[in-house]
Amino acid sequence: MEWDLTADVVVVGYGAAGAAAALEATAAGAQVLVLERFAGGGASSISGGIIYAGGGTSVQQAGGVSDTPEQMLAYLEREVGDAVKPDTLRRFVDESPAMIEWLKGHGVPFEASLCPYKTSYPNDSYYLYYSGSEVSGFGRDVAEPKQRGHRVKGKGISGRMLTGPLAASAARRGVRVETLTQVTRLITDDNGAVVGAECRTLRDAPGSIRERYTRLAKMAANPGIYYPPLRKMLERRLARLQRRYSTVIRVRARRGIVVSAGGFIADRAMVAEHGPQFRNGLCLGTSGDDGSGIRMARQVGAATDRMGNISAWRFILPPSAFTGSVLVDAKGRRVIDETRYGAAVGGKLIAEHDGLGWLLVDDILMRTAIAQIGSQGTWFQRAQFEVMRRGAVRENSIEAAALKAGIDPAGLRATVNEHNAAIAEGRPDPVGKPAEFTKSIRSGPFWLLDVGIKPSLMNPCPMLTLGGVVVDEGTGAVKSGAGHDIPGLYAAGRTAVGICSDSYVSGLSLADCIFSGRRAGAHAAASTTELTHPAGLAGRHPRAEGN
Repeated sequence: MEWDLTADVVVVGYGAAGAAAALEATAAGAQVLVLERFAGGGASSISGGIIYAGGGTSVQQAGGVSDTPEQMLAYLEREVGDAVKPDTLRRFVDESPAMIEWLKGHGVPFEASLCPYKTSYPNDSYYLYYSGSEVSGFGRDVAEPKQRGHRVKGKGISGRMLTGPLAASAARRGVRVETLTQVTRLITDDNGAVVGAECRTLRDAPGSIRERYTRLAKMAANPGIYYPPLRKMLERRLARLQRRYSTVIRVRARRGIVVSAGGFIADRAMVAEHGPQFRNGLCLGTSGDDGSGIRMARQVGAATDRMGNISAWRFILPPSAFTGSVLVDAKGRRVIDETRYGAAVGGKLIAEHDGLGWLLVDDILMRTAIAQIGSQGTWFQRAQFEVMRRGAVRENSIEAAALKAGIDPAGLRATVNEHNAAIAEGRPDPVGKPAEFTKSIRSGPFWLLDVGIKPSLMNPCPMLTLGGVVVDEGTGAVKSGAGHDIPGLYAAGRTAVGICSDSYVSGLSLADCIFSGRRAGAHAAASTTELTHPAGLAGRHPRAEGN
């Protein structure tokens, strides 16, 4: 077989996980080549840039947050469940402070400004906050609340301030990157070892075509993420350019391939197959999150798990006053502790309440919320609040508001009575909300704000997939259906099952991308057996899919 490119370690996908893998493999002395479908960054670059870290990081210490590994572990044991083995989670926690230092060493900026209120995402004044359910009853049952959401410092949605410095650091260290190069299949030898990849690339296309493709791909990622019809139109144009101008190349990996190509939220057929109840969500990712990495791994025998685990986010904060609201379903029943993280809220609405939900607030609470949103919210949070406010039901009685919103009035009245009585009598909140956040619902007019899960341009429900291929938790090597390591194949990030594959809170996926990417890169580079060429394919030129 003839190879067009060769490297010790080949990385497929150049988001946070791919960059971490490339950097760690290079540090181990390997020659690294990255194959990137677009221009780099992936979903990580359009994320909020939150790294979940704790146990006493330097950023926490600078902000006056006293945290311990034991407290962090106790909380994460409740969130993570059995997604990974106990010793893997323990290692993730113990390495957390060093992970922040590793990121800082590669130029990723952090700041220790503490957010003084509960929010789903802080504005540009704050960069360290409660990014999960730490302050809720769910979190406090097992650990003291500590701020562990390390937002990368940067204006707006700051994910690019994570991926940009990592890529720049990799370039300084000699990592080669082939952009506009889509891996279409993995190549194996006669023994089943993964020894290379076949790609469709625009590397030899005219410069003007490459520039146009890059520009269209960037638009498909953002703003296309918020308007699916625009993304579909742009993807069709990208496909036409690729069919006309791409060529097929084969890339050899001497030691191993790390697949870090994202999840599958952009493939609606895969979502329908594994999680049909999540069909009404916003695709939180790029066009590259189409499951291609998972499918290619499956084609060479990889096992998959937790494919039905999809995280759906329904954020009700800011304004922080809404911690005192009451979230109810169509029968008027309480849904969940309103201080819980948005993925817990969204998951509960979809799993147990048909995706229907309303926030009940009285006039005093609503006035406080209106006064807060300007200073607490980012521009998109302010816009979403205004959409909810303008579409809300507002009536002088709870029963009238319920009837107008389509909620059972008797059920809502019973819920409000029980909620108020628990506060008055000093009893625990019926759904476990800490007493400091509970507020009696008494002063009309009463508001019902629709927070149901449905397609919406201005107030969508973002979703991402959490399942993927099964890996060895010590090395990142991909496991076969029989439970054996597939030689030469590693996976990281949302292509693989990881720390956040059962339960997501802000920052846990990006932190897992760094954790799993570094692990896979280091072990791929450390392989002592050079992979052989696929003798069974010698003398013929396999073609990429669709060519």
